[in-house]
Amino acid sequence: MASYSPVRTSAWRDSALLFARLALSSLFIVMGWGKLSDYSGAVAYMTQTSAPFPALAAIVAIIVELGLGLALALGVLVEPLAIVLALYTIVTAFIGHHFWTMSGMLRYDMMIHFYKNISVAGGLIALAAAGPGRYRLAGPHMPART
Repeated sequence: MASYSPVRTSAWRDSALLFARLALSSLFIVMGWGKLSDYSGAVAYMTQTSAPFPALAAIVAIIVELGLGLALALGVLVEPLAIVLALYTIVTAFIGHHFWTMSGMLRYDMMIHFYKNISVAGGLIALAAAGPGRYRLAGPHMPART
């Protein structure tokens, strides 16, 4: 005997996927815009975290976070871009939040950020597996999945 589940309805699923895309992409859009708005601050942060080639790393971060974040929010190429963002998020966890080299409250704070990145990556992988849902931009070269 099957019971009713709102998750199994198409409208609920599509709405949930839209919310997931918007929620996950908001982090990237806000952070990417912040780096674009204060490029010198972004380079200084990259230098502080010992990111390789800080000026280039800041440009890459802006392109990935703002560009791919907006594409994800709009539902464009969700599956491959969500995987790229997941990998990017894991890499940035290791570059920017290496809590294992720290102590005290800084260690605790960086551990939270590290595992936040890992959790966001998990959400992105789940989104890549689920697809964008119906509410997304679609054109002749990007048919909407139903």
